[in-house]
Amino acid sequence: MITLLAHIVSGLAIGCGFALVGSGLVAVYRVTGVVNFAQGMFAVVGGLCASAFLGAGIWHGAAELLAVAVAAATGAVTGLLALGRRGTAPMTALIVTLAVGFLAYAVLVAVFGDTPRSTPGLPGMTSLLGVPVRRHHLLVIGVTAVVFGALWLFLTRTYLGKALTACASNPYAARVTGIPVARMAQFAFVLAGVLGGVAGVLVAPLRPMSFDSDVTLIVHGFAAAVLGGLTRPMVALAGGVLLGVVEALVAGYGNAAYQTTVALVVMLAVMVWHAARRPSVHQEVTV
Repeated sequence: MITLLAHIVSGLAIGCGFALVGSGLVAVYRVTGVVNFAQGMFAVVGGLCASAFLGAGIWHGAAELLAVAVAAATGAVTGLLALGRRGTAPMTALIVTLAVGFLAYAVLVAVFGDTPRSTPGLPGMTSLLGVPVRRHHLLVIGVTAVVFGALWLFLTRTYLGKALTACASNPYAARVTGIPVARMAQFAFVLAGVLGGVAGVLVAPLRPMSFDSDVTLIVHGFAAAVLGGLTRPMVALAGGVLLGVVEALVAGYGNAAYQTTVALVVMLAVMVWHAARRPSVHQEVTV
């Protein structure tokens, strides 16, 4: 039983990272209708920058905040490239984000090299209900809870958050009421950069980051976002946590090589389920 609970706590921590990446995908898709394939790269930028800043002697806390700021700036640049031209179609913007992700490989290798990097994280173990767990796992879970709580308050209690929600619900009506939809779309990319950067900073002590770690992160983040229909951040949180726990159990009691396969199978099953629930929408699109 102790081993099972330890696997669950470990899965919760990893799943929180997936949920943060997935919520970044949701933030952009809700407002722009674009699946941002550069989202995993934001997390890689956050993790690698945190490692570099700590290596340069910057204190913990300040180094992580700077890394998240760099990831947010990367999100802003990606948004400008993807949506800078007025009237850009979502499919075109999607391809641009994919291209930005590939271009980032060369930049990241040139800046950080191709050797995986990690950060110390919160050291030591503690006991939770008699189960020994890493302190950093609890830190990841706690920070993720705070981030999603702040995200919920932002979307429901602030003018900017409500404007984002209005753009997601009906862009035309939002534009008519004076909300700058294009600016909101750019802000969604910045928000995605922040969420991705937080994910990278938290996950880097658990899984070393390299320039191509975005592939794993985007697959798992997309699977978590798909569970929420790419529109509901809180459901993406539940999806990411569920995915992390399932993967931890697969790695603990089976074979770790099947972890990514589990994510792909879950994502495929949910997409098929969503398509089966909304046949009328599919017909409207294809007519």
